[in-house]
Amino acid sequence: MTRHGASLTRAAGGSLGTLLIALLALPLVALVVSVSANDLAVALADPRLGPAVRVSLFTSTVSLAIVMATGTPLAWWLASSRHRLARICELLVHVPIVVPPAVVGVALLAVFGRDGALGPALARLGLALPFTVYAVILAQVVVSAPFFVQAAANAFRDIDPDTVVVARTLGASPSATFVRIVLPMARPGLLTGAGLAWARAVGEFGATLLFAGNREGVTQTMPLAIFSALESDVQLAIGFSLMLVVMGGAVLVGLRSAGRLGATKTHAKPRPRAKSSGA
Repeated sequence: MTRHGASLTRAAGGSLGTLLIALLALPLVALVVSVSANDLAVALADPRLGPAVRVSLFTSTVSLAIVMATGTPLAWWLASSRHRLARICELLVHVPIVVPPAVVGVALLAVFGRDGALGPALARLGLALPFTVYAVILAQVVVSAPFFVQAAANAFRDIDPDTVVVARTLGASPSATFVRIVLPMARPGLLTGAGLAWARAVGEFGATLLFAGNREGVTQTMPLAIFSALESDVQLAIGFSLMLVVMGGAVLVGLRSAGRLGATKTHAKPRPRAKSSGA
């Protein structure tokens, strides 16, 4: 390719990239310029805001804890196993990404609903999941888990296998190697996955609406509160939306900063050297 052709290619690529950035940024800019200080004050004073924020923060925090506790060992197994079963499980983990959230909500009802596959058994135990706060958490776990597991598995795959082998050779147990060697090295990727999973959980709408309902103070999360406000007051819905953007952005920036700090500390540590036999 000639120098002129390379310049044209870069220019075309830059133009297309600028177009995409504009498409991503313009809605956020529109939110900011569409709301006034008075609109924000009205939104902050609305009685639906506080309960919706509390429900969103509580459910998303619990669902993220569940996803990280169960997804981290799963991601390590997916990253380290060469068995065909691991590839099948990895495919199943990714299914909620390509399935519409409304379908996830219907599927959860088909499993845990009163007439679902597990509904009668849960009823005999005195348990009812649909249209409760537990349904919100379950829906968030299902839709957000793939983002964490995928990011965590990629982070584990980036670790040099020789590092694990050396740790085992020096006498570290598998669990000690995982906790003291693997997790610190994969921490930036794990935090990125946690941020993506949290953002997906806190923004969940379709599966939550169908499986948990829209009960104010119980299952009404911020996206559902925005949906309810939009039916009567567009400016109030815009104010709620801007608050949700700010809340999510603050969490993601914090996680990114923690990830970069963890990466810096990890790379700053000198690699331990095995003692020679003649020492």
